[in-house]
Amino acid sequence: MSETIPVNPDVLRWARESLRLSQEEVARRMKKETSDVEAWERGEASPTYIQLESLAYDIYKRPIALFFFPDIPEEEAIERSFRTLPEQVLERIPPRILFLLRKARVFQLNLGELYDGVNPEERQILRDLNFAPSVDVSEMAEQVRGYLGIDLAQQLSWDDADDALKHWRAAFEEHGVFVFKDSFKAPGAKKEDAGESAFSGFCLYDMDFPVIYVNNNKAKNRQIFTLFHELAHLLMHTGGVDTRHDDYIEYLTGDDRRIETLCNLFTAEFLVPSRDFRGRLSSKPIHDDAIADFAELYGVSRETILRRLLDWDLVSQRDYDKKTQQWRKERKEGSGAGGNFYLTRGAYLGEKYIEAVFSNYHQGKVSQKQAADYLDVKTRNVDGMEEWLFKQGAEV
Repeated sequence: MSETIPVNPDVLRWARESLRLSQEEVARRMKKETSDVEAWERGEASPTYIQLESLAYDIYKRPIALFFFPDIPEEEAIERSFRTLPEQVLERIPPRILFLLRKARVFQLNLGELYDGVNPEERQILRDLNFAPSVDVSEMAEQVRGYLGIDLAQQLSWDDADDALKHWRAAFEEHGVFVFKDSFKAPGAKKEDAGESAFSGFCLYDMDFPVIYVNNNKAKNRQIFTLFHELAHLLMHTGGVDTRHDDYIEYLTGDDRRIETLCNLFTAEFLVPSRDFRGRLSSKPIHDDAIADFAELYGVSRETILRRLLDWDLVSQRDYDKKTQQWRKERKEGSGAGGNFYLTRGAYLGEKYIEAVFSNYHQGKVSQKQAADYLDVKTRNVDGMEEWLFKQGAEV
């Protein structure tokens, strides 16, 4: 369709500004002149339907119908999604993270449509467990582990961090929490900028369809830490962000401060239980190799082990900062699923979500184009996504 179609220019501008994208950035991604984007937003010209599809689905991650609304729609501000974050952090959230937040909200809406508004899991952790910010972290970790049905011996039996991540993700989704992954690196960038790389993940609270979104550029053991950090947020009925630096906590007060502190403490206690770790630590001197061995044993990062030692005053804050900075320089965080398109999309969306899309598709509830929208791929890739899904079933 090469004919232009009338859209609401105010909604076009709002959709761009909500992601903190410049007109120049949108024009570059559309392979158009900046003056074209300016004209669309002034109402002096309109995009074609194909161009609007690209704007809606590829850039703004919003339904096309939205751009025909007579008024700018109301939506929850980022301050409400992440109410425990101070203003200093909210102001520094880069455009790529805002974009992924929008994308996560779209997936959350998709889940409601695909499952007719009802979470399909009989046992739902957010419905059955509830914790106050004053909870003892050991008690909380014990209750969550018991609910997920994975004891420490089983955790320690997994082959590596990649294997552990798959098991934890499956356990979350079997108990009503949906996990998505993505690259937090801006498209076209050779590497994450400093702002993007500081974010390991975030979560969106909802009693029916809670979502955890993980940075796939991070190492697998860091992704595991993010899963549990965000689960703690959800169990406190809040959205949250997992960042590399937590110095912002000093700006928080009351329950907000207690929640952020608890999320880190809970994650460390769950993945590296104090009683077990102290028992193993008593017979082993503390050095780099020992820390690496413990990290491999529990399926966590070396930073997580070192943090436990810091909390117990077994290493100094100076040594902790020096060592973590050294490890970050040494480590080149992998890109995750590699260059295979379908493998990457499968890792990002997860089998459970993809199965729901194709279940609706084969029941005639959604068209192939709608299935492509749900999967965030082009229509020509739908068959390939289904082929990928079949392979997963065959490998079980």
